[in-house]
Amino acid sequence: MSRPAEPAVGAATVPDLRLAGLAVAAWLAALTSLHLAAHTAAALAAGAAGLAALGSAHLLAVLGRPAPTVRRYGWIAVAVLLGVVCGATATAARLAVRDAPAVRALVDDRAAVDAELVVRDDPRPARGSTGGPATLLVRAELVALTTVDGRRVAAPLRVLVLATDPAWRGLLPGQRLTAEGRLGAPRGGDLTAAVLAARTAPVLHGPPPWSQRGAGTLRAGLQRACEPLPDEQGGLLPGLVVGDTSRLPPTVEEDFRATGMTHLNAVSGSNVAIVVGAVLLLARWGRAGPWLAAGLCAVALVGFVILVRPSPSVVRAATMGAIGLAALAAGRPRAALPALAAAVAVLVLVDPDLAGDPGFALSVLATGGLLLLAPAWRDALRRRGVPPGLAEALAVPAAAQLACGPVVAGISGTVSLVAVPANLLVVPAIAPATVLGVAAAVLSPFWPAGAEFAAWLASWPAWWLVVVARYGARLPAGTLPWPGGLTGALLLAGLTVALLVAARHPVVRRLVAVLAVAVIVGTLPVRLVASGWPPARWVAVACAVGQGDALVLPVVPGRAVVVDAGPDPAAVDGCLRRLGVREVSLLLFSHFHVDHTGGVAGVFRARRVAGVRTPQWPEPAAGRDLVRGAAAGAAGAGTAPASAGWTYREGAVELVVLGPPYPMRGTRSDPNNNSLVLLATVAGVRILLMGDAETEEQRALLDRVPAGGVRADVLKVAHHGSAYQEPAFLDAVRPRVALVPVGTGNSYAHPNPAVLARLARGGARVLRTDVDGDLAVVRHGEGLAVVARGTPPGRRS
Repeated sequence: MSRPAEPAVGAATVPDLRLAGLAVAAWLAALTSLHLAAHTAAALAAGAAGLAALGSAHLLAVLGRPAPTVRRYGWIAVAVLLGVVCGATATAARLAVRDAPAVRALVDDRAAVDAELVVRDDPRPARGSTGGPATLLVRAELVALTTVDGRRVAAPLRVLVLATDPAWRGLLPGQRLTAEGRLGAPRGGDLTAAVLAARTAPVLHGPPPWSQRGAGTLRAGLQRACEPLPDEQGGLLPGLVVGDTSRLPPTVEEDFRATGMTHLNAVSGSNVAIVVGAVLLLARWGRAGPWLAAGLCAVALVGFVILVRPSPSVVRAATMGAIGLAALAAGRPRAALPALAAAVAVLVLVDPDLAGDPGFALSVLATGGLLLLAPAWRDALRRRGVPPGLAEALAVPAAAQLACGPVVAGISGTVSLVAVPANLLVVPAIAPATVLGVAAAVLSPFWPAGAEFAAWLASWPAWWLVVVARYGARLPAGTLPWPGGLTGALLLAGLTVALLVAARHPVVRRLVAVLAVAVIVGTLPVRLVASGWPPARWVAVACAVGQGDALVLPVVPGRAVVVDAGPDPAAVDGCLRRLGVREVSLLLFSHFHVDHTGGVAGVFRARRVAGVRTPQWPEPAAGRDLVRGAAAGAAGAGTAPASAGWTYREGAVELVVLGPPYPMRGTRSDPNNNSLVLLATVAGVRILLMGDAETEEQRALLDRVPAGGVRADVLKVAHHGSAYQEPAFLDAVRPRVALVPVGTGNSYAHPNPAVLARLARGGARVLRTDVDGDLAVVRHGEGLAVVARGTPPGRRS
């Protein structure tokens, strides 16, 4: 008796998209409504409801007569309209609460209040803080406000707290507290009703919930278990396991960002899938039935969420990561897509704020890519003879990266060419590092030695992650510029969909493959070999590091003097790599603001730094400590202050410190006006480096330095070309070339057009890093020329 034929490997399976239209419509309606007023969102919901009612009535009236295809698409249209109704209605209701007149009036008046709050998420440092205490961002739920006149306003609203007191740093989600501060307007586009600038430390009311205390104990235990490990692995492992990046070195963080591996440093659906998947494998190995396996997975899921703290982002990641495994454990893998759609709809309706959260979009898209694309790609590879395990390893990261690509491109303004291969190379290491890290956290309260052993085992796969990120970040042409924002995201999404549709036809698929190979073969050698950078006979390069300074002076091939390090380790490291600098003879800082010191780790990355010189003015302390910490961690890189008259000479470089001639106190900005002013001579070219010296220091230099002492061929314009320049000083310098290191779209209105115009009238060629990228001054015959590299990294920030 013959057996029925089994379906071939990779047989086409029509995905179940019955709920997809409703979910996507609810998501997009909520996202749109977040940028509207409450009454406008309600009108949108009412209009969609009317159209849905008309469509349903028409379909019911003709049910049975139209063709099945017409009925199917008709009900899809009705489902989309219902999604719009649900998404817009839920968001409008929350917007009406957010814009309550009583609170809005206090926000508009910037009222001083006492706020009763419940912390919603872990406090996080704000990016871009320049000097002084670090600003913490604390998302909280408002219980009530009390004004200075004793009036109490009760309102369940979301607020963002800006705090500088260290007491805010250790708060846990669920903690109740009272804070004193002043209200401000939020940026809009979400459900945040107000920003509270906290003036003092919080007053706590009772302990956090037991689940958060338990999670805190396990997280602290994991940190203790990782202390004996090297800094890179020890800092990465807690981030990989529970999203704790407090000890992650900045260099590793930048490498992960450049290679598209940042998602590994945050709790996402993949973390949940790994942990729950390990439990599922053990259950299957023990021959557990589908329902028992699903129950064990549920227990593991709850435990992992408690470990990493059940904040909204973690709950979102747990929901997305558990969908596929839960459907598999129940023996119904085709139910995964409807489950994903239902989860999206429910999460958006419960919390419309998620609709505008990039993390939510990445979680949904990655899960959708794994469910829609990865199985077909895996089966196609298997049909071509690829082993099953390798086919799975190739298909999963490729599908996730392709699905998430439009959102990543819209956020970063770049398209990574190394993201897929880098994520593919680290696939074998992620699961063991995560599972062993979780074991270390669980063992830490009961068996510290066992926890340290598990962390040591986990450090080896973590080491592999660090290595892949490090070398991937250094590959030339690893990223390509791309339009940012919504335009860039939609453009890449359209191209991705078009390629996926076109690739279904063999002829088009082959044509696309040939064109892709031709582009790579035609352009990559040009970028790798014939880049023309650095240009011959260069004497100085102003690096494009965003809103900050970093300037390089060549000593001999492969060795240079570096003045300031910019705000970003990856940007200054990239500039030095492009110049071929393997050793830094001297690293000198004009002053300690973070836009000149924040990238110090990038200078030390894989380079020997022979010495570090700093200004005598010790403020801001944050930048000073950053420089001293980086130098202390490098062998032979001692730090010492430099003052007026100090000189340095090596190779083609001569340096002399001109100022400050004396300590400047009581100026508009004492750290700026105590910047080291350097006169460098490189191969006979005089280069004046001004740091952020402003009007007061420039006048002091004119009074103390002999006539002609500030004359220079090249001027690094002070303070990113700000308006605080002394006209007589600029006239005394009379540069032929003026370099302005400045960041794209900065909030300080730098550079000042009048300053640039004065320099140009004086005969200087003025160039800016925000427009032209890295700027190299070169000797050209008896004169000077400037070569611009283009594509400034500051455009990404």
